[in-house]
Amino acid sequence: MRLDGRRESSNVDDRRRAGGMKTAGGIGIGTIVIALLLSFLLKKNPLELIGTMGVGEQPGVEQTSDREFTAEEQAFATFSKQVLAGTEDVWSKVFEANGLTYTPPTMVLFTGGVQTGCGGATSQVGPFYCSADQCLYIDLSFFTQMKEEMGAGGDFAYAYVIAHEVGHHVQHLLGTLDKAHAQMSKLSQEKANKISVRIELQADFYAGVWAYHDNKMFGSIEDGDIEEALNCASKIGDDYLQKQARGYVQPESFTHGTAKQRERWLKLGLSTGDLRRGDTFSIPESQL
Repeated sequence: MRLDGRRESSNVDDRRRAGGMKTAGGIGIGTIVIALLLSFLLKKNPLELIGTMGVGEQPGVEQTSDREFTAEEQAFATFSKQVLAGTEDVWSKVFEANGLTYTPPTMVLFTGGVQTGCGGATSQVGPFYCSADQCLYIDLSFFTQMKEEMGAGGDFAYAYVIAHEVGHHVQHLLGTLDKAHAQMSKLSQEKANKISVRIELQADFYAGVWAYHDNKMFGSIEDGDIEEALNCASKIGDDYLQKQARGYVQPESFTHGTAKQRERWLKLGLSTGDLRRGDTFSIPESQL
């Protein structure tokens, strides 16, 4: 991915020196371990899972650290800021073309654990977006995990991950995300999961839309980039993750979509760049 000379976003809150957090009373160690295991399998914020387990939440306290960042960590930070800047440039243009105004999110860089407008979270859950504070959160070590543990490395794959979370911010600004969450709160877990899949697939589509326009504006896509992103999308499909973790799948527990679904919607955004093609909510489930 070509980023040489590209600007870095200033909408970044670097909390990496916080280096983790203490968890206040009310949550036992056993509960936390179980929630983290489930969060890995189901790709959910562990605090959501803790809530469903009937445990109250108490705010944590972030701790500071004096450690120095490695060259790779700093390179990932610069890269992430440049990608975020690209999303700002693209979505500002797309929104303007549709008579809307784009307000960019803040990207929070953290290490280990972090407090958010949606509660506390750890790096175990991977990158995520919180609509309550309009921030996307990422522990940059996730990129190393993508490369070394998931076989999903590559700069464009990392950019896709960031763009996906920004896609949730786009959903929030358009009112889609809050509406979907409100509907999910009234349904059984299995039915709510089906809506979650539609949310995530649309965010994949929006990531593709960003990449399409970013390439038009900056010539950013190089040979092999698209393959990197599609490989990443397939490696974080619910069916792939569940097969890797336990050898079988439970479709009723899917929250992000299958590998083929995630590839399909990312590819559609990449090939069209057309915001109007991304309605994942009105079509039958068989067409997702």
